[in-house]
Amino acid sequence: MTRRLSSPRGLRVLAVPAIALVALPVVSVVWRTPWSDFWSSITNDSSRTALWLSLRTSLVTTALALVFGTPLAWLLAHARFRGQSLLRAVCILPMVLPPVIGGVALLFAFGRRGLVGGVLDDWFGIRLAFSETAAVMAQFFVAAPFFVVVMEAAFEQVDPRLVGTARTYGAGPWQALFRVTLPLVVPSLVAGLVLTWARALGEFGATITFAGNTSGRTQTVPLAVYSALESGGDSALALSMLMVLVSVAVLVALRGRWVGALRRSGA
Repeated sequence: MTRRLSSPRGLRVLAVPAIALVALPVVSVVWRTPWSDFWSSITNDSSRTALWLSLRTSLVTTALALVFGTPLAWLLAHARFRGQSLLRAVCILPMVLPPVIGGVALLFAFGRRGLVGGVLDDWFGIRLAFSETAAVMAQFFVAAPFFVVVMEAAFEQVDPRLVGTARTYGAGPWQALFRVTLPLVVPSLVAGLVLTWARALGEFGATITFAGNTSGRTQTVPLAVYSALESGGDSALALSMLMVLVSVAVLVALRGRWVGALRRSGA
């Protein structure tokens, strides 16, 4: 029988301010949301357009994270090469970098006068900034590192003896990957994808800096909330409440799995 350890006297009291600081703003949004007009507020033309754009771009971002983030996570978990620590730091830097700084970095890299964007514009007439593509790039820059961190931790937990046994019985590297490694990390894979999608859905700073805030073109839900607050629109609270509900659903669904992955990875 496990005996519960008693907490130091007064520790729970000291935790109250932290709980209040986090909980009270959320409670305030719930309290002030005009529930009678909630459905109409999130389904009017501007809100519906922003919701569809957010859903479309966040799903594309999540798919890109799966395709490109999985090999990167495997590489960081298993390969050993000079500069690996620096590469890992660069790959997860957006997790701690202010999103607006990420937007500035994207702008100077892929904008019309950017390092790569200038070449694309001058030679091929391709302009990435302030477009839906830019919104996807901004979301990927900010959200993909979460998927990489979760999957790197998952790959590190796979027993190499299982892979070695599969190779002994004739499985090639790709067969071992798809038949042994990936099935073992499916729960973490799902958690990483959901977390990436939620982070992409809620991205604001990098998006408004690199993609702009054009209604019907680059205005995602967080940007629509910002615009509604500036104009005094009634949809700001309703859309905010919708984002709160989505975030709570994601956290409940993941049940701390991604937190454990971050802890194991040392991020």
